[in-house]
Amino acid sequence: MDISKLLIWTGLGLLALGLTVKYAPWLVTWFGKLPGDFDIRNTHSRVFLPITSMIIVSLLLTLIINLLFRK
Repeated sequence: MDISKLLIWTGLGLLALGLTVKYAPWLVTWFGKLPGDFDIRNTHSRVFLPITSMIIVSLLLTLIINLLFRK
């Protein structure tokens, strides 16, 4: 796959993600609210570590990329 096709697919993916966040936000409200996502708040600071959510996103992206680039 050459770079032009990769850029087109990346753009279409970002467009789909943007439309989802804009018009169907209930599809992504789970992000950051799973068990294993840490939100530590203090009076002057906040630390947010969405560990479980990022593992799920990583697994989904790995699956999609492997399906697209399979020969």
